[in-house]
Amino acid sequence: MSIINPADSVERQNEKLIEITEALMRRVEYGTTQSGVAYAQFERAALLEKRVRERTLELERTLDLLHESNSQLGRANQATEAARRNLADAIETVSEGFALFDPADTLVMCNSRFCRDFRDTVQDLSPGLPFPDYVERISQSRYLALPEGETPDLWLERRIDRHKDRHVMFNVQLAHDRWLQVSEHRTANGGTVVLQTDVTDIIRLERQEHTRLKDKQARMIRATLDHLNQGVCIFDEQGQLVGWNQKLGLLLSLPARRLKLGVSFIGLLDELDSGIQFTRGIDRDTFRLWANATGPRQPVSFEVRRGERMILHIFGRGMPDRGFVISCTDVTAEREAAQKLHEMNEILEQRVMERTLELEDALSAAERANASKSRFVAAASHDLLQPLSAAKLFISSLADRTDRPDDAAVLSKAETALSSAEQIIDALLNISKLDSERMSFDIRPVALSEILHPLRDEMEVLAAAKGLRLRIVDCGLSVDTDPAYLRRVVQNLMANAIRYTERGQVLVGVRRRGGSARIEVWDTGPGIAEEDQGTIFEEFKRLDTKASRNDGLGLGLAIVERACARLGHPLGLWSEPGRGSCFMVNVPVAGRVVPARTADARPTRPTGLAQSGLIVLLVENDPQLRRAITILLESWGLHVIEASDASSALQLLDDLEISPDALVLDEQLGTGLSGTALYDQIHRLNGPLPCIIISANRSAELRDRCSALGLELMHKPLDRNRLGQFLNAAAAQC
Repeated sequence: MSIINPADSVERQNEKLIEITEALMRRVEYGTTQSGVAYAQFERAALLEKRVRERTLELERTLDLLHESNSQLGRANQATEAARRNLADAIETVSEGFALFDPADTLVMCNSRFCRDFRDTVQDLSPGLPFPDYVERISQSRYLALPEGETPDLWLERRIDRHKDRHVMFNVQLAHDRWLQVSEHRTANGGTVVLQTDVTDIIRLERQEHTRLKDKQARMIRATLDHLNQGVCIFDEQGQLVGWNQKLGLLLSLPARRLKLGVSFIGLLDELDSGIQFTRGIDRDTFRLWANATGPRQPVSFEVRRGERMILHIFGRGMPDRGFVISCTDVTAEREAAQKLHEMNEILEQRVMERTLELEDALSAAERANASKSRFVAAASHDLLQPLSAAKLFISSLADRTDRPDDAAVLSKAETALSSAEQIIDALLNISKLDSERMSFDIRPVALSEILHPLRDEMEVLAAAKGLRLRIVDCGLSVDTDPAYLRRVVQNLMANAIRYTERGQVLVGVRRRGGSARIEVWDTGPGIAEEDQGTIFEEFKRLDTKASRNDGLGLGLAIVERACARLGHPLGLWSEPGRGSCFMVNVPVAGRVVPARTADARPTRPTGLAQSGLIVLLVENDPQLRRAITILLESWGLHVIEASDASSALQLLDDLEISPDALVLDEQLGTGLSGTALYDQIHRLNGPLPCIIISANRSAELRDRCSALGLELMHKPLDRNRLGQFLNAAAAQC
């Protein structure tokens, strides 16, 4: 308790405090030990009075909070009660039966329509009813129509099992042909909502529609079967006839009285007399075992013959319900056509064989004639060269004896004419040798200086006679080749350059290109038009129509092309009218692993290609290189289809309507598709084919692209041995 009355005025309180202070001072000054204890008790009393005041304030605040909580609880109870009433009113307005069970499967609430159709259970529905008791009462209701063979206990067990699922929906049949749809749904807290919907009208409409559709489907099946051009019969799982069409009786010659519902398959099979013969596929007993099988049936297909000429194809297949269906088709016309086609094929094969033999005889005759021609040209050339040499000696002797200028001029012209004839005969002899299959080369390492230095001494005289400057750049490389034929090739190229160059110079040099040396002959002549660059290598072809017979008959480049093709040295040409030309020959550099060859050995020639009949598509935009490769492949006995670009190649394949056996494609084809892109196009049209890409491009990008496509890459200048290996491998795949 307080020693000061709070009701006193401030003055009165001050007076009391002063008196208390004076008394305390006196106690301090004059008091004894007992008075010190009293003062301590006073202090404790003051401290207790402060604590009591604090507790009193806290209690007052707590009471205020309690009054506020009671007020909120009252309002919440009112809201809850209002919500409950609203929920009850809402579920009462629902047209379906509604019930709510809590997570413990105890009935919380339901509307008046819930279980209304089970009138003998309505009085038991009250909050607190367990779900199993509710289901048990339903199972015992006399208004529940159980399925045939199902007891109330079994229905109860199945109903409890369904309750374990989160979402359940099923139909329940009631008495008097009524139906109720029951659906259960789990709530968020684990409770269960049960809805009951009367679906009697829907079930009855579905029955009517099902019956109508079933009748319509039966009519459609019957109409379909009757309009089929095949005989069809359908049997159920017991082997009894349940469906057929009229065509079946016509094809099998069965009387109408035998085709009726319920007839067994075995009976129909026995009805077929001996006029039905099983000819291809299975016999009668096997067919009977197939129809009587108890397990799954594999499709069966066979043919029978009825009468003298009618052939029927029978096909049987099992159905999911263990029944089976059998179809019967008249294939007499197809079999007769196939027989006639077989006979025609035999006649055509005989004719093709006869024509093939005739063509082989003609080819042999042509080959013999060609060989005879080559031998004749070789023999005639050799025989003509001797009298020509003798005539030249006689004319030279006669020229030394005459003093008359006119006679000397005539003799000089005669000697020049004989020299030209000698050159022509020598060129014909060379071409004949190059065309001969028995031609052999002496391939060995040779220094290019041994070929170029003698030619400098020989050609400088001709160049000086025309006022031209001839320059040959020294080279220290050695190459693998036949020195005699390479010398003749370079000699002919230099002679042509000097012959057709009126002013300027002729330059001969060698460029190193990886593993090959490229011999280049440049001139400042008139140049060659692009449309003429493919024809200058033909025999007796000269672009300079003003040239005299003494300047040759145009055999020099023909010899060059054949020699390069047989040696495997790619030949190239660059030319621009008005600026000049450059002929290029690529020769492999010596020092690599070279197979040992005897003096009479010839370049490696792929074996067996002549008999393979291989068709090779060659696409190369350089006409000289394309012609050189063509001559080389044809000399191996291959058939070559050549094109200059991708579009021409695709058009050529489409026109010929053939698929080549191997592809040789240049990567850089100018405009249009590249070689690899062209292969991709041909691959889509004709499937995978052996293909080799040729290119002077040695980049890693091209190598990776060919590797990704599975193609072989061969760099220029071409290696004839490697090309032969590729074609041998392609022939082995055919």
